[in-house]
Amino acid sequence: MKVLLINGSPHANGSTYTALHEMEKIFTEENIQTELIHIGSKDIRGCVACGSCAKQGKCAFDDMVNETAPKFETCDGLVVGSPVYYASANATLIAFLDRLFYSTPFDKTMKVGASVVSARRGGLSATFDELNKYFTISGMPVASGQYWNSIHGNNADEAAQDGEGLQIMRTLARNMSFLVKSIALGREQYGLPKKEPAIRTNYIR
Repeated sequence: MKVLLINGSPHANGSTYTALHEMEKIFTEENIQTELIHIGSKDIRGCVACGSCAKQGKCAFDDMVNETAPKFETCDGLVVGSPVYYASANATLIAFLDRLFYSTPFDKTMKVGASVVSARRGGLSATFDELNKYFTISGMPVASGQYWNSIHGNNADEAAQDGEGLQIMRTLARNMSFLVKSIALGREQYGLPKKEPAIRTNYIR
C-alpha cells in the first residue's frame, strides 16, 4: 500500500514539510510506503479549460501534473500539504490540483484523502476546507485526526515546537493508515460501491 504526499510549499524543508514528515514516520511504522513530491517551487500554470484532457487522457501542459498522474492513479491515499496565503492555499498548489484532478480520467473512488495546512497564526481552517473539496467531489473518503489538520510555525524550527500540531499529524497518519487498510479489505470482499450514470443538470431554461 502506498500514500502519496504533496508538499505545496515553496520551501522544501519548511513548516509544511515538518508536518508531512511527521506523518511519514507513522506510515513507515504502519508498513505503508510513501513518496513525497515537492511542487511548491515549480512553474505550474493553471487550467485554461481547453478540453484536451478529455481527448488525450492527460493535460495538454506536460509538466509535474502529468508526471504525478500515474502515481496518483496507483496510490491508495493522497496527502496534500500547503502553507496559508491570505486564508487560502498556495496558488501553485491550487493550479496543480485543479489540473491533476480534472485531467485524470481514472476513478478516484475510495482513495483516502487528507489535507494538512501550516501557518504562523491564522487562516488555517479556511485553507483546510478549500483543500478537502478536491477529495469530496471525487468520491474520496477524507481522513481526520483529533483536530483540524494544522500546524503552527513560521518556519521548520517553530513548527517542530508545536507539540499539539505534531501530535495531530501522528493521529491523522494512524487514522489514515487504518482507513487505507480497511478499504483494501472491503474492496477485496465487497468491491467498490455501485456507480450510476452521471446526471449533469445545467440551470438554464
